[in-house]
Amino acid sequence: MYAQGKAMFLTLCTVLCVMLTGCQPPKQTQQALQVDTVAVKNKPYSGERYRVALGKFENRSPYMNGIFSDKKDKLGMQAKTNLAAHVAMSNRFVIMDRTNIGELALEADISGKTQKITGAQIVLTGMVTEFGRREIGIMGLGGILQRKRTQIAYAKVTVNAVDVRTSQIVYSAQGAGEVEVSNEHVLGFGTEAGYDPTLVDKVLNLAMIEVVNRLVEGLENGSWKPPEEGPETPDVPAQNVKNNI
Repeated sequence: MYAQGKAMFLTLCTVLCVMLTGCQPPKQTQQALQVDTVAVKNKPYSGERYRVALGKFENRSPYMNGIFSDKKDKLGMQAKTNLAAHVAMSNRFVIMDRTNIGELALEADISGKTQKITGAQIVLTGMVTEFGRREIGIMGLGGILQRKRTQIAYAKVTVNAVDVRTSQIVYSAQGAGEVEVSNEHVLGFGTEAGYDPTLVDKVLNLAMIEVVNRLVEGLENGSWKPPEEGPETPDVPAQNVKNNI
Protein backbone atom coordinates (compact mmCIF):
# COMPACT_ATOMS: atom_id res chain seq x y z
CA MET A 1 0.00 0.00 0.00
CA TYR A 2 2.84 2.32 0.90
CA ALA A 3 4.68 1.45 -2.28
CA GLN A 4 1.55 2.13 -4.36
CA GLY A 5 1.05 5.54 -2.75
CA LYS A 6 4.69 6.42 -3.28
CA ALA A 7 4.46 5.47 -6.95
CA MET A 8 1.34 7.63 -7.41
CA PHE A 9 3.08 10.55 -5.70
CA LEU A 10 6.09 10.26 -8.00
CA THR A 11 3.79 10.10 -11.03
CA LEU A 12 2.00 13.28 -9.99
CA CYS A 13 5.33 15.03 -9.44
CA THR A 14 6.50 13.99 -12.90
CA VAL A 15 3.30 15.27 -14.55
CA LEU A 16 3.58 18.54 -12.64
CA CYS A 17 7.19 19.03 -13.77
CA VAL A 18 6.23 18.36 -17.38
CA MET A 19 3.39 20.89 -17.16
CA LEU A 20 5.67 23.54 -15.67
CA THR A 21 8.37 23.04 -18.29
CA GLY A 22 5.99 22.57 -21.19
CA CYS A 23 3.70 25.55 -20.63
CA GLN A 24 5.94 28.16 -22.15
CA PRO A 25 4.40 31.52 -23.18
CA PRO A 26 4.64 32.69 -26.80
CA LYS A 27 8.05 34.17 -27.60
CA GLN A 28 8.28 37.29 -29.72
CA THR A 29 11.44 38.84 -31.10
CA GLN A 30 12.10 41.67 -33.51
CA GLN A 31 15.15 43.09 -35.19
CA ALA A 32 16.11 45.66 -37.76
CA LEU A 33 17.81 44.27 -40.84
CA GLN A 34 20.84 45.65 -42.69
CA VAL A 35 20.47 49.14 -41.27
CA ASP A 36 22.00 50.96 -38.31
CA THR A 37 19.67 52.26 -35.63
CA VAL A 38 19.62 56.04 -35.11
CA ALA A 39 17.89 57.34 -31.98
CA VAL A 40 16.34 60.42 -33.59
CA LYS A 41 13.26 60.77 -31.44
CA ASN A 42 15.04 61.67 -28.21
CA LYS A 43 18.11 63.28 -29.72
CA PRO A 44 18.35 67.05 -28.97
CA TYR A 45 18.13 69.21 -32.07
CA SER A 46 18.15 72.99 -32.47
CA GLY A 47 18.73 73.32 -36.22
CA GLU A 48 16.39 74.17 -39.06
CA ARG A 49 13.24 72.12 -39.47
CA TYR A 50 12.29 71.59 -43.10
CA ARG A 51 8.74 71.71 -44.44
CA VAL A 52 7.61 68.37 -45.81
CA ALA A 53 4.40 67.15 -47.45
CA LEU A 54 3.50 63.55 -48.15
CA GLY A 55 2.81 62.37 -51.68
CA LYS A 56 1.70 58.97 -52.91
CA PHE A 57 2.71 55.87 -50.98
CA GLU A 58 1.77 52.60 -52.64
CA ASN A 59 2.02 48.91 -51.99
CA ARG A 60 4.03 47.47 -54.88
CA SER A 61 4.57 44.08 -53.29
CA PRO A 62 2.47 41.01 -54.22
CA TYR A 63 0.96 41.01 -50.71
CA MET A 64 -2.76 41.98 -50.83
CA ASN A 65 -2.45 42.60 -54.57
CA GLY A 66 -3.80 39.30 -55.85
CA ILE A 67 -6.73 38.75 -58.21
CA PHE A 68 -9.10 38.47 -55.25
CA SER A 69 -8.05 41.74 -53.59
CA ASP A 70 -10.57 44.57 -53.25
CA LYS A 71 -8.19 46.96 -55.10
CA LYS A 72 -8.00 49.21 -52.05
CA ASP A 73 -4.40 49.92 -51.10
CA LYS A 74 -4.80 49.43 -47.36
CA LEU A 75 -1.15 48.58 -46.82
CA GLY A 76 -0.03 51.70 -48.70
CA MET A 77 -2.37 53.91 -46.66
CA GLN A 78 -1.12 52.39 -43.41
CA ALA A 79 2.48 52.89 -44.50
CA LYS A 80 1.78 56.56 -45.28
CA THR A 81 0.24 57.07 -41.84
CA ASN A 82 3.27 55.51 -40.15
CA LEU A 83 5.61 57.61 -42.27
CA ALA A 84 3.90 60.85 -41.24
CA ALA A 85 4.10 59.93 -37.56
CA HIS A 86 7.77 58.97 -37.53
CA VAL A 87 8.87 61.91 -39.70
CA ALA A 88 7.13 64.26 -37.28
CA MET A 89 8.73 62.54 -34.26
CA SER A 90 12.19 62.91 -35.77
CA ASN A 91 12.03 66.64 -34.92
CA ARG A 92 13.86 67.46 -38.16
CA PHE A 93 10.79 68.23 -40.27
CA VAL A 94 7.47 70.05 -40.15
CA ILE A 95 4.69 67.99 -41.73
CA MET A 96 2.24 69.88 -43.94
CA ASP A 97 -1.12 68.14 -43.52
CA ARG A 98 -2.95 67.96 -46.85
CA THR A 99 -5.23 65.04 -46.00
CA ASN A 100 -7.52 67.10 -43.75
CA ILE A 101 -7.37 70.32 -45.75
CA GLY A 102 -11.14 70.46 -46.14
CA GLU A 103 -11.79 70.01 -42.42
CA LEU A 104 -9.15 72.62 -41.56
CA ALA A 105 -10.69 75.13 -43.97
CA LEU A 106 -14.11 74.54 -42.42
CA GLU A 107 -12.82 75.10 -38.88
CA ALA A 108 -11.00 78.26 -39.96
CA ASP A 109 -14.19 79.54 -41.58
CA ILE A 110 -16.21 78.80 -38.45
CA SER A 111 -13.72 80.66 -36.28
CA GLY A 112 -13.58 83.58 -38.72
CA LYS A 113 -9.88 83.20 -39.43
CA THR A 114 -8.13 83.48 -42.79
CA GLN A 115 -6.03 80.49 -43.72
CA LYS A 116 -2.49 80.91 -45.02
CA ILE A 117 -1.43 77.60 -46.48
CA THR A 118 2.33 77.07 -46.24
CA GLY A 119 4.08 75.38 -49.12
CA ALA A 120 6.45 72.45 -48.62
CA GLN A 121 10.09 72.30 -49.64
CA ILE A 122 10.11 68.53 -50.06
CA VAL A 123 7.49 65.93 -50.94
CA LEU A 124 8.08 62.44 -49.60
CA THR A 125 6.81 59.64 -51.82
CA GLY A 126 7.44 55.95 -51.63
CA MET A 127 6.27 52.38 -51.74
CA VAL A 128 6.24 49.07 -49.96
CA THR A 129 8.61 47.10 -52.20
CA GLU A 130 8.68 43.79 -50.32
CA PHE A 131 6.22 42.29 -47.89
CA GLY A 132 5.47 38.75 -46.85
CA ARG A 133 4.55 36.29 -44.15
CA ARG A 134 5.60 32.73 -43.60
CA GLU A 135 5.29 30.00 -40.99
CA ILE A 136 7.88 27.48 -39.84
CA GLY A 137 6.84 24.31 -38.00
CA ILE A 138 8.96 21.81 -36.09
CA MET A 139 7.57 18.47 -34.89
CA GLY A 140 9.07 15.64 -32.85
CA LEU A 141 7.62 12.13 -33.19
CA GLY A 142 4.80 13.35 -35.40
CA GLY A 143 3.93 16.18 -33.04
CA ILE A 144 3.47 13.95 -29.99
CA LEU A 145 6.76 14.73 -28.27
CA GLN A 146 7.20 18.34 -29.42
CA ARG A 147 5.50 20.81 -31.71
CA LYS A 148 6.75 24.34 -32.42
CA ARG A 149 5.21 26.98 -34.69
CA THR A 150 6.87 30.25 -35.71
CA GLN A 151 5.14 33.05 -37.63
CA ILE A 152 7.43 35.52 -39.42
CA ALA A 153 6.61 38.77 -41.22
CA TYR A 154 9.07 40.78 -43.32
CA ALA A 155 8.77 44.25 -44.88
CA LYS A 156 10.93 46.57 -46.93
CA VAL A 157 10.03 50.15 -47.85
CA THR A 158 11.53 52.86 -50.05
CA VAL A 159 11.05 56.61 -49.58
CA ASN A 160 12.07 59.32 -52.07
CA ALA A 161 12.58 62.98 -51.17
CA VAL A 162 11.45 65.11 -54.13
CA ASP A 163 12.26 68.80 -54.67
CA VAL A 164 8.91 70.55 -55.21
CA ARG A 165 10.49 73.15 -57.53
CA THR A 166 12.29 70.82 -59.92
CA SER A 167 10.56 67.43 -59.36
CA GLN A 168 14.01 65.92 -58.89
CA ILE A 169 14.58 63.11 -56.42
CA VAL A 170 17.24 64.60 -54.17
CA TYR A 171 17.53 61.61 -51.84
CA SER A 172 16.28 58.04 -51.52
CA ALA A 173 16.32 55.73 -48.52
CA GLN A 174 15.26 52.18 -47.71
CA GLY A 175 14.30 50.47 -44.48
CA ALA A 176 13.60 46.83 -43.70
CA GLY A 177 12.45 44.84 -40.70
CA GLU A 178 11.43 41.38 -39.56
CA VAL A 179 9.17 40.34 -36.70
CA GLU A 180 8.49 36.81 -35.50
CA VAL A 181 6.35 35.16 -32.84
CA SER A 182 6.61 31.51 -31.80
CA ASN A 183 4.91 29.02 -29.50
CA GLU A 184 5.87 25.51 -28.43
CA HIS A 185 4.17 22.34 -27.15
CA VAL A 186 6.08 19.70 -25.17
CA LEU A 187 4.35 16.36 -24.47
CA GLY A 188 1.00 17.93 -25.16
CA PHE A 189 1.53 20.87 -22.84
CA GLY A 190 2.23 24.43 -23.89
CA THR A 191 0.61 27.40 -25.54
CA GLU A 192 -1.46 27.64 -28.69
CA ALA A 193 -1.15 30.73 -30.89
CA GLY A 194 -3.38 31.25 -33.90
CA TYR A 195 -2.88 33.55 -36.86
CA ASP A 196 -1.50 36.86 -35.58
CA PRO A 197 -2.73 39.76 -37.76
CA THR A 198 -0.77 42.31 -35.72
CA LEU A 199 2.50 41.11 -37.24
CA VAL A 200 1.61 43.11 -40.37
CA ASP A 201 1.29 46.31 -38.34
CA LYS A 202 4.42 45.65 -36.30
CA VAL A 203 6.76 44.84 -39.17
CA LEU A 204 5.51 47.71 -41.34
CA ASN A 205 6.01 50.13 -38.47
CA LEU A 206 9.50 48.76 -37.84
CA ALA A 207 10.51 49.16 -41.48
CA MET A 208 9.15 52.71 -41.53
CA ILE A 209 11.12 53.65 -38.43
CA GLU A 210 14.27 52.41 -40.12
CA VAL A 211 13.68 54.38 -43.33
CA VAL A 212 13.06 57.60 -41.36
CA ASN A 213 16.29 56.93 -39.47
CA ARG A 214 18.08 56.71 -42.81
CA LEU A 215 16.53 59.99 -44.00
CA VAL A 216 17.68 61.80 -40.87
CA GLU A 217 21.08 60.16 -40.98
CA GLY A 218 21.58 61.34 -44.57
CA LEU A 219 20.48 64.84 -43.59
CA GLU A 220 22.92 65.00 -40.69
CA ASN A 221 25.94 63.67 -42.59
CA GLY A 222 25.35 66.04 -45.52
CA SER A 223 24.28 63.42 -48.08
CA TRP A 224 21.23 65.54 -48.91
CA LYS A 225 19.53 68.79 -47.99
CA PRO A 226 16.18 70.35 -48.88
CA PRO A 227 16.36 73.27 -51.36
CA GLU A 228 17.21 76.71 -50.10
CA GLU A 229 14.38 79.16 -49.63
CA GLY A 230 13.70 81.34 -52.68
CA PRO A 231 11.69 84.55 -52.99
CA GLU A 232 8.51 84.60 -50.96
CA THR A 233 5.42 83.49 -52.83
CA PRO A 234 1.96 84.88 -52.23
CA ASP A 235 -0.29 83.01 -49.84
CA VAL A 236 -2.46 80.42 -51.52
CA PRO A 237 -6.16 80.74 -50.76
CA ALA A 238 -7.40 77.68 -48.88
CA GLN A 239 -10.31 77.22 -51.34
CA ASN A 240 -7.87 76.91 -54.26
CA VAL A 241 -5.82 74.31 -52.40
CA LYS A 242 -8.93 72.33 -51.55
CA ASN A 243 -10.12 72.32 -55.14
CA ASN A 244 -6.76 71.10 -56.45
CA ILE A 245 -6.41 68.13 -54.09
